Amino acid sequence: MLKLDARFKLFLFLVGGFVTCLIIGDLIGGKLYATKVAGIEFVISVGMIPFPVTFLLTDLINEFYGHRMARTVTWVGFFMAVLTVTLVYVASAVPYAPFSAITQQSYENVFLGSLRIFVASLIAFIFSQYTDIGVFRIIKTFTKNRLLWLRATGSTAVSQLIDTCVIQTIAWVGTPVQPKIPSIIVTSYVVKLIVAIGLTPLIYAGHALVERFIGIDPVVLDKDGMVVTPLEKQI
Repeated sequence: MLKLDARFKLFLFLVGGFVTCLIIGDLIGGKLYATKVAGIEFVISVGMIPFPVTFLLTDLINEFYGHRMARTVTWVGFFMAVLTVTLVYVASAVPYAPFSAITQQSYENVFLGSLRIFVASLIAFIFSQYTDIGVFRIIKTFTKNRLLWLRATGSTAVSQLIDTCVIQTIAWVGTPVQPKIPSIIVTSYVVKLIVAIGLTPLIYAGHALVERFIGIDPVVLDKDGMVVTPLEKQI
């Protein structure tokens, strides 16, 4: 009988949570929220709601499983998102019953209307994730595995700038929302940056929970940025 150790079990939960938040963010991303603060209009997609969770999980995966595993999870998330889009379209092709509470039009308005958001988010996702993983690794190597807050916040600050510019441009160019693209980019990035900084205590809390209470040590990088911990023997 296969025995799953703590490191493998934790990995399953982290990946499951990451993929769930990624897909939910894509599905709800077409809904925008607008408000004015001190005369400045803030336009934010509700896809921002799962962002703090994906941010936290990405850093935990990178911290405890290394950059190679984080890249693998990135591609798992990508293909699961593609699978989601495929299934949404297959379901749309099935004729609906006249007595169905959800009409074909309402289904398409909710799900198929977010196709462009899906495409934009997938492209941005790959670029931003690889940037986040790379910057995280560089900072961790440079600081000799110290300053968790710096690598966590620094990697997010760089990657989310790329993510925000790519996704908002692809999602809204050529639509009635196009004139608001600069506003959406600026406000979305500012919010993401504030959230990233605000999540620092939770990152430390998650780090302590995994290391002290679950008994899993973070990976250690050598001076060349290579993982010292033999993860292959632990998973």
